Amino acid sequence: MAEHDTEGRYLLDNQQSEAGIRFGALAELFDPVTFRHVDALGIGAGMRCWEVGAGGPSVPLGLAERVGPTGSVVATDIDVSWTKDIAGGAIEVLSHDVAADPPPAGGFDLVHARLVLVHVTDRAEALRRMIQALRPGGRLLLEDADPKLQPLLCPDESGPEERLANRLRNGFRTLMAARGADLAYGRTLPRMLREAGLSDVQADAYFPITSPACTILEDATVRQIRPLLIEHGLATDEEIDRHLANVATGRLDLATAPMISAWGRRP
Repeated sequence: MAEHDTEGRYLLDNQQSEAGIRFGALAELFDPVTFRHVDALGIGAGMRCWEVGAGGPSVPLGLAERVGPTGSVVATDIDVSWTKDIAGGAIEVLSHDVAADPPPAGGFDLVHARLVLVHVTDRAEALRRMIQALRPGGRLLLEDADPKLQPLLCPDESGPEERLANRLRNGFRTLMAARGADLAYGRTLPRMLREAGLSDVQADAYFPITSPACTILEDATVRQIRPLLIEHGLATDEEIDRHLANVATGRLDLATAPMISAWGRRP
């Protein structure tokens, strides 16, 4: 999902050219985790799913495979640039703000959001609307980052390249926080689901410590936020060039923040 800042622009704008690269890297990193949970929840033929803040196409397509021609998938986002081409068959694509717009009509067997709510200012209202959209017995699966739980791009800070990488990652977190992101939101998900009245709540967490997809993700992310890092005095042009060159070597062990997955059932 695109991340909105206080001046009406986007920090990670779906329409920027790097967005497609980021979505591909995020899919490679996290789709296996997401679909491990989706499959464990028993999502299958004939079911109806709502993918919130879809961003890229991979999760809606994976859900459509599971529900088949007798099921349906509604994929929503504020900006549907990267999902509009998959509309048709079992998949409906809608422009939608989860915290402001009514849920799509009809109840859902699964409502899923990945790396969305951490960026939404009115998270409580978004969560209320997602739970409202569940059928009795329907499942909510929320997956969100917790950058404060593991804030480093390079957990093994063994040299100047890793120290520079971690300083720029700190700048990224500063930009996120300034736009209303809750950098410790992921850890709260199990409690939020229980307090919202869901039953059978469970959660786990995952993050890669080194992966080629992490390298791709970091390059695309830094290129997207480069002007803001410079504008806010968080990095210089020279530092960003040096960091991108270090990333390009493939020798840095780059991690992500932990992604916490929490799920529960509407009674």
